[in-house]
Amino acid sequence: MVLKLHAFPLSTNSRRVAAVLIEKQVPFELVVIDRAVNEHKSADYLKKQPFGQAPYIDDDGFILFESRAISRYIATKYANQGTKLIPTDLKEIALFEQAASIEVTNFDPSVTVIFWENVVKLRFGLTPDKDLVEQQVKKLDAKLDAYDVILGQQKYLAGDEFTLADLFHLPYLLGLYQAGVNIVDNKPNVARWYKDISSRPSWVSVANGITSTA
Repeated sequence: MVLKLHAFPLSTNSRRVAAVLIEKQVPFELVVIDRAVNEHKSADYLKKQPFGQAPYIDDDGFILFESRAISRYIATKYANQGTKLIPTDLKEIALFEQAASIEVTNFDPSVTVIFWENVVKLRFGLTPDKDLVEQQVKKLDAKLDAYDVILGQQKYLAGDEFTLADLFHLPYLLGLYQAGVNIVDNKPNVARWYKDISSRPSWVSVANGITSTA
């Protein structure tokens, strides 16, 4: 049975999962959530995803949500095909988990606020909180200085091999530019890294929206 990805084609978290599926060469069927009728808040949907968020997958009856959890599941289940996204050596695993934690704790908290204020609010005709954005840009800019140090010593966040830790950043790195915030290009190692990972065919194919591959 073909894996089903229940998602919004343009959502950040949905595109994260789709990129992983493509990296791992796993065919999938996109099941588009109908935002117009708030399908993701319906009783039926909440049985699968109790927080009413996207995405979730249905892998032959196995339901899983949270994009990073789904990504790890796919990378582990299909470890022997496509791109190796999680290391197997003990110390390399530790460095991978360190890098994955960096994304969750030092990147995601600020960038999600910036994207919400400067992109999502505008879509709904709301006014961004400029002071909040300025505060979060300043905070993220300092965090990216540390990224620049790390990426000056190695090609990717967990070492010299591309992993999920790098891929996890892609939706909101693009989102920064969409939010009109350019704090990547003035950090040479971060800029080099972003150019590298954002040019991967998996991301190029979903950056502007997800389509089924099955």
